[in-house]
Amino acid sequence: MNDDTPDVPAPARRRALMLGAASAAAVVSIRPALAATTASIATCEIPVPDAGRAGSYIAADGSTVPAGTAGAFAPPGRSFKGEDVRTALAGGQLPGTNATQSRAYTNYIRRLQSGTSGFTCFASLQMPRG
Repeated sequence: MNDDTPDVPAPARRRALMLGAASAAAVVSIRPALAATTASIATCEIPVPDAGRAGSYIAADGSTVPAGTAGAFAPPGRSFKGEDVRTALAGGQLPGTNATQSRAYTNYIRRLQSGTSGFTCFASLQMPRG
């Protein structure tokens, strides 16, 4: 035993060193995964409405309604990028929309459920990153 750790047996020190090395390796491998997640969130897309509801309009509350329904909005004609949706959910506006349309489309996105196109992208936006 050396003078630095007089009452810690050698096997315990060895185990602590191995755990420290394993923890460092985990941190090194998690960082690239977080970077990839951030990049995928920026590029993932959320269609409004999803393909299963193509042709439907979006009501102010985010529900889908038949085309031509008064007070509802036609589909935007393109999917929104994850980063654009994040901005809109934080109080911004979706690109190519006015404030009322953006609110209706973000209400639709908030209502997405598992199995719906765009849900995985939306769920990724909700996860905290560290």
